[in-house]
Formats: sequence, structure tokens, C-alpha cells
Amino acid sequence: MKTVGVIGAGSFGITLVKIISRNTSVLVYSRNQELVDSINKGFHPVLGVTLRPNVKATSDIAEITSACTLLLAVVPSSNFREMMKDFCPYLKPSHIIIQGTKGLDVSRIREEDWQNLTFSKADVCTMTEVITQESSVIRVGCLSGPNLSGEILAGQPAATVIASEFDEVIKLGQTVLSSKKFFVFGSHDLKAAEIAGAFKNIIAVASGILAGMGMGKNMQSLLITRGLREMIYFGTAMGTSGAAYLGVAGIGDLIATATSEYSRNYTFGKR
Repeated sequence: MKTVGVIGAGSFGITLVKIISRNTSVLVYSRNQELVDSINKGFHPVLGVTLRPNVKATSDIAEITSACTLLLAVVPSSNFREMMKDFCPYLKPSHIIIQGTKGLDVSRIREEDWQNLTFSKADVCTMTEVITQESSVIRVGCLSGPNLSGEILAGQPAATVIASEFDEVIKLGQTVLSSKKFFVFGSHDLKAAEIAGAFKNIIAVASGILAGMGMGKNMQSLLITRGLREMIYFGTAMGTSGAAYLGVAGIGDLIATATSEYSRNYTFGKR
């Protein structure tokens, strides 16, 4: 891969850009032209991060999809389907997309269905399901794990999981992301990684609430333990392996997100 594309220039998107640029060139997509111009000058103004010369940015979907076969998508779950609809005309079956968004898509559920609780499981989609629903892309994957942007940008070591049904997606993700300070595991349990990434946010908010109430580590550890059990319960009910939640994308991500001041969900609950 001469150039890897990253869709999204938020904190985690730029964190991935910093990691990937150690191994190869990166093209970042953002709809914000001012941000694109700043990145092309080698600097992210919001995060205060200096970027390598092999990092460029664009606001042109056609440019990033023609230049990059491998795309890493990191946009909020509430905007993910809209983003995929915008990208759909430019994507081919030869593209590979690894998504790094931790959440579920519920955009198909109408307001009255929410109120009456009449929606079905089919109305709740993982991000890779959204990718395949809205495009012709076949080879998809998920990036999940304890990846707090603040720590990684500060140069601290971390690990992640690339989950996919396709070996080439896992190997390619490992190739572009691996470094001395960033270890990349592989997994074929794609749905488990995505469910874990979404459900742990709920426990992280609750953990922050406990901290805001002045509760100690006894209650926090109880919440995390029972929260993990609940994640496994829902995950196995949705057809995934319970063992998958005992790894980096499960309990690893849960501990980091539910205990760190770098975690947006934890700090939101605390506030």
C-alpha cells in the first residue's frame, strides 16, 4: 500500500494517521476545508499535533477513493451511514474498509418505533453491516481495543485488534498499523469486536457517574465486572463467542474506557 486513506480527522482519526504514517503515506479525508488546509501544512490545529510530510489531506471523495485501496473509516456512529451514502458512488468491490467507530447504527428506526419499542434486531446495525449495506465493498474489518488517543499521541505503548472474516484484511491492517509501540492482534470474530466496542461505552458512562458521586474503586470494580458479564450475555445471544470478550477488544477496552480521564464516556459520566 503506497497510500492509506483515513476518513475522519477527529482525535482518533488523527491518532491513526500518526501511527500509519510511520509505515506509509496517508491521505486524510475531511469535509472541513480549513482543517484540510491546516493538515496540508503539517499541523492539526485542534489537537496541536505536528504531522509527518507523508501525510496529506483532501475534501474530495473521488480523490481519496481513487488514490487508496485501503480505507480506515473513523466517523461518529450517528453520521456513519450518511458518510457511506456519500462515498457509495466512488467505492468498488476492490476497496477494503476497516472501520474504527465504536457504536451501533439505529438511523433506520423511526421516532414512533422508539417510543413504542416496536423495532427489531434487524434495525440495529454494526458499522461493518452499514458498509456492506450502503456500498459494493466486500472486504471489511473492524479496529477495536484500548486505544485512548491522548496516551497514544503522547507516545505511550498500546495495542488493538483488527477483526475481519478475511485474512487479507487482518494482515493488511497489521502491516500498516504495527510499530514498536503499537501491537496489532488479529481476530475472525468481527461481530464480537463491534459489539464489545459499543457496549463498553455504556459501562464507561456509568463508571464516570460513580466517580462523580465520590464512589471508590470497590464499586467501580463491581460495575466493570458485572458490566463485562452483561456484555458477554448480550454478545452470546447475538451469536458471538463469549471468549472474544475476554480479550483486548473486550475487557481490555472496557477497563481503559471505564477508568481513564482520557475517555470521553467516562468524563461525560463524571461531569
